[in-house]
Amino acid sequence: MDEPILSRRAALFGGMCLCCMPALLRAEAAGAPQPAKTAEVSPGIHVRRGAVEDATAANYDAIANLSFIVGRDAVAVIDPGGSVHDGQSLRLAIRAVTQLPIRYVVLSHVHPDHVFGAAAFKEDGVVFVGHAGLPEQLASRGEFYKSGLEKLLGDGQVESVVVPTRLVRDSDELDLGGRVLALTAHKPAHTVADLSVTDKQSGILLTGDLLFVDRIPVLDGDLKGWLAQLAEIRASGVRQAVPGHGPALVPWAAAEDAQRRYLTALLDETRAAIAKGIPIEEAATTVAQSERDKWQLFDSYHGRNVLEAYRRLEWE
Repeated sequence: MDEPILSRRAALFGGMCLCCMPALLRAEAAGAPQPAKTAEVSPGIHVRRGAVEDATAANYDAIANLSFIVGRDAVAVIDPGGSVHDGQSLRLAIRAVTQLPIRYVVLSHVHPDHVFGAAAFKEDGVVFVGHAGLPEQLASRGEFYKSGLEKLLGDGQVESVVVPTRLVRDSDELDLGGRVLALTAHKPAHTVADLSVTDKQSGILLTGDLLFVDRIPVLDGDLKGWLAQLAEIRASGVRQAVPGHGPALVPWAAAEDAQRRYLTALLDETRAAIAKGIPIEEAATTVAQSERDKWQLFDSYHGRNVLEAYRRLEWE
C-alpha cells in the first residue's frame, strides 16, 4: 500500500485520513536516532538541511532546515525539528561537535516540522524562546498537529506541545558567550507569529520560514505583510541567510528575489481574478501558473496559497 503522507497543507487545514500501523512498523525498523548530517556554513553555525518532501513515517518529519550555533559558553538551537526522533538526531549532532550546555531553543513559528522536536531538549533545562504570539498559536493548533503526527509517525514520536517561556514582542538578544544572537519578532507574514535570528558575529540571518528556496512558499499568515517584511529585511543589508527550506546557506538577494517574484505574482493575479469576478475555485487553478516550473511541490501547495490569498484580498 502507499506510504501515508501528512502534507503541510493537510496539517494546516485538516482532512487527514491516516493508517498508522505501517508507519509504526517502519519507525521501529529504522532503529534509534543517529546524529543528523549537518554542514558548518560559517564558524560555529551548523545547519541540517531538511528533505524536500512532505512528512512521512520514513522521514520522521525531518523536512525543515534546523540549525545550532556554538558560542564560547553555550549553544542555541534554531528550530528543533518535526518529531522526537528528529530532535534527538539534532541533539546527537550537537554533542558530536561540542559538550557545551544547550542553553536556548528558538521556535521560529508554529508549524509542526519546526517545533515538535522540542521535547528532545527538555531534559537539558533549556529556555524555549518564541514570538510573543506563538503561545496562542500553539494553544489553538498544537493538539490538532500532535494528533495528526501521532497517527503518521506512531507512538513515542510526538510528545506534548512545548510552549516558549521567553517571549519576544519586538526584539531581544541571546548571549552565548562572545557571540550574540539578535531576535526579531515579525508582523504577520508567513504566519502571524514569525521569529528570525541574526548571528551578529557573521551577519547571517536564520529566517525560519520567512524564506523558502526551491520549495514553494506556503502562505499561512498575511501575503501583503510577508512582502513588507521581506522589504524590511532587504533594507537591513543582510547578505546571507539560512532559509527554512532549501540549501543550508544562500545569498539573500537572489533567494529573496525569487520568492518575492512568486508572492508578487500571487498577489497581483489574485487581485485581478477577484476584479474579474472569477470564482475562487477557478482562481486556484489559473492564478500565477507561470511559476509552476520554478518551484518544487508546486502542485501540492500553490492552489491552497491562492485560496488563502483570495479569502483575504476579496475584502480589500
